Amino acid sequence: MSNEALILDGESLTLKQLQAWEADPGPVKLADQAREKMQQSVDAVQKVIDEERTSYGINTGFGALARKRISRDKVVQLQYNLVRSHSCGVGDTLSPALTRRLMLLKANALAVGCSGIRADVVDTLLDLLNADVLPLIPERGSVGASGDLAPLAHLALALIGEGEALHQGEVIEGRDVLAVVDREPVVLQAKEGLALLNGTQLSASLSIEGLFHLEALWQASVAAGALSVEGLAGSYSPFDARLHAVRRMPGQIRAAEALREWLTDSEIRENHRNCTRVQDPYALRCMPQVFGAARDTLDHAHRILECELNGVSDNPLIFEEEVISGGNFHAEPIAMISDFLAIAAAELGSISERRSDCLVRGVNPDLPLFLTEEAGVESGFMITHVTAAALASENKTLAHPASVDSISTSAGQEDHVSMAPWAGLKLTRLCDNLARILAIELLTASRAVELQSPLKTTMELQKLLSWIRDIVPAHTGDRRMDGDIEELADALRGLPEV
Repeated sequence: MSNEALILDGESLTLKQLQAWEADPGPVKLADQAREKMQQSVDAVQKVIDEERTSYGINTGFGALARKRISRDKVVQLQYNLVRSHSCGVGDTLSPALTRRLMLLKANALAVGCSGIRADVVDTLLDLLNADVLPLIPERGSVGASGDLAPLAHLALALIGEGEALHQGEVIEGRDVLAVVDREPVVLQAKEGLALLNGTQLSASLSIEGLFHLEALWQASVAAGALSVEGLAGSYSPFDARLHAVRRMPGQIRAAEALREWLTDSEIRENHRNCTRVQDPYALRCMPQVFGAARDTLDHAHRILECELNGVSDNPLIFEEEVISGGNFHAEPIAMISDFLAIAAAELGSISERRSDCLVRGVNPDLPLFLTEEAGVESGFMITHVTAAALASENKTLAHPASVDSISTSAGQEDHVSMAPWAGLKLTRLCDNLARILAIELLTASRAVELQSPLKTTMELQKLLSWIRDIVPAHTGDRRMDGDIEELADALRGLPEV
């Protein structure tokens, strides 16, 4: 664990910082300037109450009950009722990693100082995070519109001493959650329950998870594609820089360059330089175009999600002494990004499955059908391809956009919702499937290259083969391969660079 503190000011957090902190967590603290801004917004909320001005979420009901004025003596009870009534999340709990991320993002959003919540509440949240006391947050129950209300309510429950948390492998409950960090339950003030519940931190955490995983899988796609080119004795000419320069697509140019870094000098290439095959299938020849489109999608998602890291997504918001009610809690920007990333993941898996098919069905006439030692007696890689096909088909269904599937809630007051959490949950499943599809391609392409021995592939791909063989032994006849697929899929986040 790092000793260097990550300071949250609500303005400067980057995805790179987030990823580094998640890899080596250190303490997280609020910046002094964040504390000052937060107190100013708390003072503004108190002034609304003192002057008996009507302001949504401070002294009114919520959603379709916004016209109900709440008396001054009940504004605190309103916040507790909000947290308790909204704790309706269901399904599996978020993983520890996603919970840590959600807690960090929530703290950073509140640090902006527009939410009317005391720094002490966020300090309590960060004390739990720093001690790895992780509230149990169900992953389902949010439509991603008035914030991720139900999941975030479970986070708030832990802060007021009524929730559950995981610590050192054990579930603790109620006030015991806060006792771990020597804290008393938070005593909510006006607006604070709403500030904790409103926000898109679950939606953002899931979308960021997809982005981080897909960044690694994009690199794995390029490596697998290059290895398949060698396994199929394919042509290098479709990766010529001049072709891509005139298309002018940045991602495509970058993808072709990445393929060229793997495909350098090769005995396999020299051996088939004068073969009669004029063109390769699209799954090889059009890799720069498909990989490039995915690359541009990742770059776009990176820009949007980096904005979201420091964005304020609760409601209403306080600007000096003015309280403004709007719709920053609507997670449509994140929903569309998750859907866009899901399409990219599905396409990377679809084209990988096609390359695995090419490898087992004799596109390279020098390779035996299904890459067997003894066809008929052995099935070789016949069914690994079937598994890839099953996963690719599942991903096509999962890639259907969630963001187009609005459903009206809260008696029609919240009549258009984003479904961003579902978009993010689907995306994480798509990425898991893609990792397995790519693992199957890497196993298949490795076998295809090794069957061409003593001809050698490029030095770069020889290193890749060595890395694969450190995880999975060479194929020497039929054996069960489920474990091979899972082990290699899990390892792809650590794929070596060229």
